[in-house]
Amino acid sequence: MEAANAPGERPVRVLIADDERLFVESVEALLRNDERVEMIGTASNGQDAVDLVCALVPDVTLMDISMPVLDGIEAARRIRLELPNACILILTGSSIAADVDRASQAGVAGFLTKDRIGPQLVGAILEIANR
Repeated sequence: MEAANAPGERPVRVLIADDERLFVESVEALLRNDERVEMIGTASNGQDAVDLVCALVPDVTLMDISMPVLDGIEAARRIRLELPNACILILTGSSIAADVDRASQAGVAGFLTKDRIGPQLVGAILEIANR
């Protein structure tokens, strides 16, 4: 079990960007009961993700790679141009080396495959938020 936030410390504000509604609902369910994390919004395509992140400035954005309008890696690149300190954690079904390389070049803070989110998601969010 992860340690709680320090007394008086606010929860990590998280935005989810993924076009698979069931996946988003699953992630929300994982995070909902953890008081160290606060969900502040969701986006279903890459352009909406850019717009919402720039408007809401979450502490961590969970970003899928494969999304309509604008893929998650290009969305991450655009977000980092506008908000250089933005923390983006790529969540994807892909572990293809080229995707990992592109994501790293876009400035993402981490990369987690969707099959591993259950036991590792909150820890990964807290880790990159505290860098």
